[in-house]
Amino acid sequence: MTHSLSSGGPVSPDIYRQIFDMVDTGFCIVEMIFDGDRAVDYRFVAVNRMFEQQTGLVDPVGRTARELVPGLEQHWYDTYGRVALTGEPARFGNGSEAMGRWFEVQALRVGDPAERRIGILFADVSDQRRSEHAARESEERLQQALSAGHGIGTWDWDVTTDLVRADERFARLYGVDPDRAAHGAPIAAFFGRMHSDDRLPAEARIEQAISSGGEFIAEYRLIQDDGSTRWVAAQGRCRLDDQGRPVRFPGVSFDITDQKRAAMRQSTLLELGDRLRDLTDIGEISYVSSEILGRALGVSRAGYGVIDTGAETITIDRDWNAPGVTSIAGVLQFREYGSYIEDLKAGRTVQIADVARDPRTRATADALRGIAAASFVNMPLLEQGRIVALVFVNNAEPRPYDDDELALIREVASRVRAATERVRADEARRQSEEQFRVFAQAVPNQIWAAHADGHLYWFNDQVYAYSGLDKAGLAGLMAWTDIVHPDDAAEAGRRWVHAIMTGEVYGVEFRIRRADGAYRWFLVRAEPVRAGGVIVRWVGTNTDIDDQRRFADTLEEQVAARTRELMVAEEALRQSQKMEAVGQLTGGIAHDFNNLLTGIIGSLELLGIRIAQGRLADVERYSLAAQGAAKRAASLTHRLLAFSRRQTLDPKPTDMNRLIAGMEDLIRRTIGPGIELETVAAGGLWSTLVDPNQLENALLNLCINARDAMPDGGRLTIESANRWLDARAARDRDLEPGQYVSLCVSDTGTGMTPEVIAKAFDPFFTTKPLGVGTGLGLSMIYGFTRQSGGQVRIYSEPGEGTMVCLYLPRHRGEADGVEAMPDLADAPRTSEGETVLVVDDEPTVRMLVVEVLEELGYLPIEAADGAAGLKILQSAIPIDLLVTDVGLPGGMNGRQMADAARLVRPGLKTLFITGYAENAVVGNGHLDAGMHVMTKPFAMEALATRIRELIQVK
Repeated sequence: MTHSLSSGGPVSPDIYRQIFDMVDTGFCIVEMIFDGDRAVDYRFVAVNRMFEQQTGLVDPVGRTARELVPGLEQHWYDTYGRVALTGEPARFGNGSEAMGRWFEVQALRVGDPAERRIGILFADVSDQRRSEHAARESEERLQQALSAGHGIGTWDWDVTTDLVRADERFARLYGVDPDRAAHGAPIAAFFGRMHSDDRLPAEARIEQAISSGGEFIAEYRLIQDDGSTRWVAAQGRCRLDDQGRPVRFPGVSFDITDQKRAAMRQSTLLELGDRLRDLTDIGEISYVSSEILGRALGVSRAGYGVIDTGAETITIDRDWNAPGVTSIAGVLQFREYGSYIEDLKAGRTVQIADVARDPRTRATADALRGIAAASFVNMPLLEQGRIVALVFVNNAEPRPYDDDELALIREVASRVRAATERVRADEARRQSEEQFRVFAQAVPNQIWAAHADGHLYWFNDQVYAYSGLDKAGLAGLMAWTDIVHPDDAAEAGRRWVHAIMTGEVYGVEFRIRRADGAYRWFLVRAEPVRAGGVIVRWVGTNTDIDDQRRFADTLEEQVAARTRELMVAEEALRQSQKMEAVGQLTGGIAHDFNNLLTGIIGSLELLGIRIAQGRLADVERYSLAAQGAAKRAASLTHRLLAFSRRQTLDPKPTDMNRLIAGMEDLIRRTIGPGIELETVAAGGLWSTLVDPNQLENALLNLCINARDAMPDGGRLTIESANRWLDARAARDRDLEPGQYVSLCVSDTGTGMTPEVIAKAFDPFFTTKPLGVGTGLGLSMIYGFTRQSGGQVRIYSEPGEGTMVCLYLPRHRGEADGVEAMPDLADAPRTSEGETVLVVDDEPTVRMLVVEVLEELGYLPIEAADGAAGLKILQSAIPIDLLVTDVGLPGGMNGRQMADAARLVRPGLKTLFITGYAENAVVGNGHLDAGMHVMTKPFAMEALATRIRELIQVK
């Protein structure tokens, strides 16, 4: 088949083949192979010579791509398949890892669409891509190297055109637009930011390099937009043509700001140390350090001042100022220059780069610029959280202050502080030594000093006057032992050597010879004086104790006797305090007993009348009324006896809520009707291990104190609670962290001042009138609570009332229960008719006990006093049990009678029934075996049960 060119003449296929092979672009025609709509391969139909050369494929015609290039990427199939299906040409650049090449490709559909053939033009651009990649890598390596070496960037100056081409970092640092620098800018454009002091030297070195073709090396400063300064080191070399004319001037610049600042910091601190070393005037130290700091930072002014935070002023004695800058020494008002005083009060450093921009100084910018402070740093110097001074740096032009500069200011201030403290310490030492000399001469004691090695070198006049010796006779290591008593000298010297070797305090008693030859006892004591942990000298005193030693033995005896007297007095006062509380109860108790007795007497009278009238239906009602009143009276007397007992602590698991409820009636009677009583019992209250009687005593005392604080009435609240104290709460209450039960008594009374609260627990301290109180109430409560492992705290304000809280440790266990009141109907009866001797001087009590015994089957015998009872006990009558009152008439009490009876009846079982406290029977602290006690009043059933238990014991 032949084709015609546009001229109309026929063209041979060989012509096309020749043209096809001659083009320098790879070309091929491929037939796409699909799996459904997805291209999975293609077969080469025709290729030219350049295609094989650029792709490296040999004899590809008739073969498929997957056969020729097994790992060819899928995107080639997808792209060519899309062209074959849609007819839309594609032009792209892509690489193939499988072929190891990069191609610029143009693909278009050819022929009948149904044949799915496309023509592809290839251009192998692998070398170009590798060159570009190598150039990028080279540039990246250069930038990395520059960054590692603090490089700013590279520049290349075409001297003939006066155009400098530079990279972006270089351009930005020099203040030139990066795009302009990339295309070339005159060299003068790069000098705009150069520090005025550095520009002429830099230009001179450039001229020298251009004229000689030599190396260019220069260091200079560049001022940035924010006013900060960067140090730059530039290196380059000018290239000359054959005629010696400058052509190109390439180079590189490095940022050496950090190195310069480090060197500046080091030189500044070295100079500071050298100049401060010998200064002894604090004002001169401040000025010299300000000068060094100001010159190092290149600012207009530097100095120190003292801040008065209350008046908001700063006092400056002297400041350093750069040439042409006026001093601001004097007193300045902070508020006239802005609001930043608030930051200084909070201990914060104030750094302002531009007073016209900072909101704290914008309104006062003109005033600040007027004192050459367009930018400044105010750094407060703190000591124990208090501002002691201020270091300031001012500059007439805006500029920032970076962290390195702030660190230098802080370091200079620290060294000035140390130098100031050194001067003050030296002055204090001089004053201290002078004060010591004056003091040592003024006191009556003998005072001496020794070097660190123990050689004595100084003595006050009292030593010379006492010994009659001069310095030559006392100075040295052991010369002083010549005036020590021969019996004491060896030990005194040995102890002195030991103190010198160990650094321990020297303390010994020995006799020293007086000028007239007499010896007196002295307490000799010496303390080491240390500096930096090293002993530099010893200071000692000789105190005359001769008179004290003479009376030491007598004094010890007097102290012992006085101690015994105080212990007896304290014990008496403790009991007196209890009885004082009891005494305060008597008014209310008498009133309540009258009410109870009225109920008992009235019920019994009506009982007798109804029996005489034969109206037996009312008998039980009056009987129950009498019994109820009697039981309430018994409960009241039991509490009074328990309260008045003298005993050591007997801790028991205690339910505090139950204890409070049991005392509520007693407390109401004590405080009277004018005071409202409220109890707040916590639910689920833990038990506590405490002596319940002492706790009742404490609660009653607190309620009495609260009553006395409310003479016009008020409200008294008793509250219990569980408390879990963490470390902070426990520390506030002087307790260990843990679980506690609290008992708080609060009132709405007069309250206490802090001074009264501080003394409230002191023994004998009271605010009550003379003779009204002993002042032991709260001290006893404090002692009992602390002994129980708890703590007491008072919370009060004058006029607002008082709350006293007891905190007692939680006891992990159940509280002891309360026994129910017995009933005579349940009393055990006997079947053996045992004999019981009843001795009581009260006929009514004797009659009741005898009738109960007869009712229960016992054989009772009566006696009205100790003599009659003893006569029966000394007879041959068999006695199984003796029941006797303690307080009997006739000169013989119940205990004496029982003891006498046991001489003829060893092991006689005895039950004492008494209206006194139990200690009145126990006496010396114990009962003999077989002896027991019951306290009146008691229920008849309880008596019967106790008698039965004692008789049955073998």
